[in-house]
Amino acid sequence: MIATARPNVDRAFIWKVSSIAGLGGVLYGFDMGIIAAALIFVRSAFSLSTQMEEVVVSVVLVGSMVGAVCGGVLADRSGRRAVLAWGGALFIAGSMLAPISPNVATLIVSRILLGIAIGFTSVTAPVYVSELAPQQSRGMLIGLYQFALTVGIALADLAGYWLAGGQAWRWMFGLGAIPAVFFLVLVLTVPESPRWLVAHGKLVQAQAVLRSYADEATAHSMLDEIRASLMVVAEKRWRALWTPTVRKALFIAVGFTVLQQVTGINTIIYYGPQIFALAGIGSDKSAILAALLVAVGRKPLLYCGVSGMTVSLLVLAFAFHNESALGSSMGAIATACLMVYITCFAFSMGPIAWIIVAEVFPLRLRGRGVAAATLGSGASNTLVSLTFLSLIKAAGNTATFCIYGAFCIVTLLFVRFVMPETKGCELESISAEVPADAT
Repeated sequence: MIATARPNVDRAFIWKVSSIAGLGGVLYGFDMGIIAAALIFVRSAFSLSTQMEEVVVSVVLVGSMVGAVCGGVLADRSGRRAVLAWGGALFIAGSMLAPISPNVATLIVSRILLGIAIGFTSVTAPVYVSELAPQQSRGMLIGLYQFALTVGIALADLAGYWLAGGQAWRWMFGLGAIPAVFFLVLVLTVPESPRWLVAHGKLVQAQAVLRSYADEATAHSMLDEIRASLMVVAEKRWRALWTPTVRKALFIAVGFTVLQQVTGINTIIYYGPQIFALAGIGSDKSAILAALLVAVGRKPLLYCGVSGMTVSLLVLAFAFHNESALGSSMGAIATACLMVYITCFAFSMGPIAWIIVAEVFPLRLRGRGVAAATLGSGASNTLVSLTFLSLIKAAGNTATFCIYGAFCIVTLLFVRFVMPETKGCELESISAEVPADAT
């Protein structure tokens, strides 16, 4: 597929680079998703209160925000490849510390390390892939990150289901070290981004990287594109994101990633078994299995996907409102609604959010721009995960899912009136097409 899109670009090299996004997504999904299964047993092992459960779930998001801010700066300063390697090392460290945690404080530290690793990779992997991928394949390869994230969540739920019988929550966390090792090894075998090399005056190295996967004419053309995009002096200050030429891109990227979270996706990832318990699925193992079934499951795709998410959430709210009348069928209805919701998210908001984020910012500010979007995503994710159980208790099941459905409707309006269409555009030209006065 990649070869037919641009025959003079080496297909094996592009797939190797895209595998970094894939493994990064798997790690993100696994380390985020495993808490859903493990929390059932961690809660008992450490006698956690509702508030402390929310802290254990959400602290990884605090780490991801720190990682996003630091990772964006480091990706611009030290290189995309270096930040990815540091992220891999942190994934390994966090995955090894969690299983040996003697208390909840140590577990929280391990989750913070994993969060920083997630921040590093979620900021850097899409940027790295976007700066190496051919124009025709860029969206697909960046989207691979979100697809792999979904796979990681499914693997986490599967691991949780297999290990639930023995309440082996330590093994659930420890299994994350396996893909982390593969990720770090793979990162150490790939070159730095040629766009970053040119931006830092390393023209010879950039030429060598381009020639390693493209023929001479293509490499020369790509180098000219990169150099043209860097005629504007690189801006090193965060406030540059608020300049008229970048402000609209910032609004699109941060706004959409915030909406991605407040539509409720991570309540299902983090608290899936507890949602199914509310719907009448009793045993821990059965609730984890239901969460596994749910996990498996550019602009037109968003209309379709977000509409499906909206309908499924409102149907779920209606079902909870009529729970007594539905009786034993409530569990099946909840499972079906959340399977539809996850499926719609997986082909729409999930991948497209990070494609847009990686595309809309100019190269001189791409690292900081993606970091800002990831920070917005992490902050909203933290808010949602810190309040879900409390919101369920205070407002009830029906009102809670109605609120998430309302945010889906807001998302549809955002897509219609704010978001640009970037499919098929050259990476260096997209930011120039985003009007600065639309906010």
